[in-house]
Amino acid sequence: MIAVICAHAINRNIVYIQKVSTMRKSSILCVIMLMVIAGAGCNEKTNKDDTSTAASIETSETSAKVAYDPKRGEGKFHDVKLDPTLNGSLALKGEKVSDLKCISCHKLTDEKLVGPGWKGVTTRHKPEWIMNFITNTDEMIDKDPKAQAMLELCMVRMPNQNLSDEDARALLEFMRKNDGLK
Repeated sequence: MIAVICAHAINRNIVYIQKVSTMRKSSILCVIMLMVIAGAGCNEKTNKDDTSTAASIETSETSAKVAYDPKRGEGKFHDVKLDPTLNGSLALKGEKVSDLKCISCHKLTDEKLVGPGWKGVTTRHKPEWIMNFITNTDEMIDKDPKAQAMLELCMVRMPNQNLSDEDARALLEFMRKNDGLK
């Protein structure tokens, strides 16, 4: 009787193993089919990505032909024309922008808060550098040695405030006022 029970149990296990084996084979086959289907879709995207990559490489090569100027910085501002006298209304607008976006991290003195103090910034940097840093913060920090030195000193990366060109110009005028221009 025990032999019959053992034989019956063994047969049930063999049938179970065969079912599991069949299920595993089916599962593996399904996974392979999904991978093939997904791979076919990736080839189309890769071809599109290759085209955009080629375009961005071309753009990078074009950009690389223009030498980096550490006095100007990295960005769209190449030649900022400033009046020899202060534009009071523009400086006032810059002060409002500063109060909203900048003063929580920068002092108007040479004292560091979170970021460096602003006193003397217009004598240390060209207007193009300042405006490029204000509007293109991330690339400036990545490429500019002076910006990298400030990052090492302050240990906090300045966030991009998404200021318009007009706001950046007003902020520059406020910095000029802060540095004593009348």
